[in-house]
Amino acid sequence: MFIREPDRVIIQEGGRSIIRHNETSRFLMMGAREVGVDRRGTETTTIVERPDGTRIITITDDDGRLIRRIRRAPDGREIIIIDSRDTWQPGATYYVDLPPPVVRIPPERYIVEAARATPEIIYETLMAPPVERIDRRYSLEQIRYSQPLRERMSRVDLDTINFDLGSWEIAPDQINRLAVIANAIGRAVNANPAEVFLIEGHTDAVGSDVDNLSLSDRRAESAALALTERFGIPAENLTTQGYGEQYLKVPTQAAERANRRVTVRRITPLLTGQNQSTGQAR
Repeated sequence: MFIREPDRVIIQEGGRSIIRHNETSRFLMMGAREVGVDRRGTETTTIVERPDGTRIITITDDDGRLIRRIRRAPDGREIIIIDSRDTWQPGATYYVDLPPPVVRIPPERYIVEAARATPEIIYETLMAPPVERIDRRYSLEQIRYSQPLRERMSRVDLDTINFDLGSWEIAPDQINRLAVIANAIGRAVNANPAEVFLIEGHTDAVGSDVDNLSLSDRRAESAALALTERFGIPAENLTTQGYGEQYLKVPTQAAERANRRVTVRRITPLLTGQNQSTGQAR
């Protein structure tokens, strides 16, 4: 079953609901423009060019699955941000059947609350290696839609940002609270321009599952837009996904501001099959 919105589609299958969206529109900011869309066979290539001549090249398949994302500098040098060509097998699904990871690090270093952490701890949390060994590379879609896989990576809860009921807008007086996470992500990207961070959106349990899924996806996108527009984080190093009310921080069916939040985790090791924070391949 499909529920289509102007810029999103919700897929309900086998008792599960996921939301998918096209991230190209998020790259069209600060003077960037779409300069080409080329369809060859089952693949579509979209090119966005920034005022400085940098091009972001995104390749997707017929189902909208991301195959490759590349940043090409004006001098022709390329950095591959995401490459999922060899991670998708015929008959594969978006869900990876894995047991929950065994977490051997202190809980307060596995899930870090931004309001209570120093900038250095936030950076160390994002850059920590997987809590359990990664045996292979995974596609972006598998990471987005498989909770046990995502849980291999530590996360930072941006509890400094909470949303009003039914809203995905970040209040102007809260945007600067993203500075600490922006500094950590910027530091990581400066060290490795191919780092990828997943911004996850969440809601409380008020409202319908479908509405909350859409709302949470927009919250994640709002945070990513703010990180790029206010703090200069390259849009292509961020990806977003909404999870609705699936993962409540405070277990209640009532309205709860703490559940209306975004979280961040680094997913580069899952995309590349790397097990070290230093970026060395296994």
